[in-house]
Amino acid sequence: MNRLQRQRLRRSHLIGKRMSHRTEFLARIRELKKRVRHLQNLCHNQQKHLQDLELLKCFKSEIKFELSSNHFQNAQGGSLGDFVVDSDSPNSKDVVLRRKFDSGEEVAVSAILGPPNYEKDLVFARDAFMKVCVKKPALSCILQFDCEVREETDKGSDFDIYNAYYLRSPTCLSPSIYRGPLFSTLDSELQHALREYLIAKGIGVSLTNFLLHYLHKREQEQYVNWLKKGEAAFVAKEGSLKQSSETHSA
Repeated sequence: MNRLQRQRLRRSHLIGKRMSHRTEFLARIRELKKRVRHLQNLCHNQQKHLQDLELLKCFKSEIKFELSSNHFQNAQGGSLGDFVVDSDSPNSKDVVLRRKFDSGEEVAVSAILGPPNYEKDLVFARDAFMKVCVKKPALSCILQFDCEVREETDKGSDFDIYNAYYLRSPTCLSPSIYRGPLFSTLDSELQHALREYLIAKGIGVSLTNFLLHYLHKREQEQYVNWLKKGEAAFVAKEGSLKQSSETHSA
């Protein structure tokens, strides 16, 4: 082997070493980038995990507070009287009470909570909207009264009528049908007489006390159920993250 051949062989060997070193270097760079991405993902997941834990802690704290609190302990007592709860679906905001007289006359009450009012220092944060329908036996016509139930500190609660309708039948609900004058424009004696008419049908203080307490207690129970569903979702997520972490560690 002459001198030129030896130089070429040496140069080829050096080039091979440089290529091998470069390949090894690039492999290390790729591995390093992979580790950096992994660490970034771990940090991101850890941050989300801490946020979830904090939310879970808040859910647990709120549930504990609601279950240990008796918000309505100072409320005036009430009762259904001769009414029965006809409809109380957890998926509905209102409740329906019904009463049937021996004469065949029927009274239906639909009640729902109004918007909150925190300006007054009362037991119940909301008034209730109450719709009372009276149906005479063998007749299709209905008397409908739209009322508002409010808390009163001296006797528990009271109600006001703000609309009174005469409906020829339950199907005559078109807004174009004349339903009568505004209740506030009626003679004061007639307004009082209609109020006394409802009281005689069982819409008295005892029932309005019951409605305010029942609706607020019901809302609290729905709120607690919602909190428990939220808690369960984060508990399930926490368990999934823990299992995933243990799998990666293994």
